Amino acid sequence: MDVILLEDVTGLGSSGEIVSIADGYARNYLLPRGLAETATPGRVEEVRRRQQEAEARRQRDAEHADELAETLGKTVLTISAQAGEDGRLFGSITAADVSDAIFEARRARIDKKKIKLAEPIKETGDYMVEIEVNPGKSATTKVIVSAAK
Repeated sequence: MDVILLEDVTGLGSSGEIVSIADGYARNYLLPRGLAETATPGRVEEVRRRQQEAEARRQRDAEHADELAETLGKTVLTISAQAGEDGRLFGSITAADVSDAIFEARRARIDKKKIKLAEPIKETGDYMVEIEVNPGKSATTKVIVSAAK
């Protein structure tokens, strides 16, 4: 019997997959628990259409991530902060500050958790900051921290 899995089933498959299994296993275990439904031609077509849409969405997201990574790689951010005579900041520049600067410069929202700073920036100068745009795709942006006048 062919069924469409509604949830991930260990040892059988993941949600949305069409699998062939024994009739008894489907009737006595999967169907009563709501883990699967019978694979009718209409539902099979709907599942395939959803899978194609999901793949197209993943492709668009990957292309967008490539464009964003390229843009961020060319971006130079300047952040002004109050600093003393020796160049030490009164406070620090955090990942949230870098995220806000990216939004002001490129109108792109980057989650502060995706910005890789080993520790907050506490002195004026030039820094290379790594930004994870997508899993497996990152960009490096130059951040110039200057003393506010």
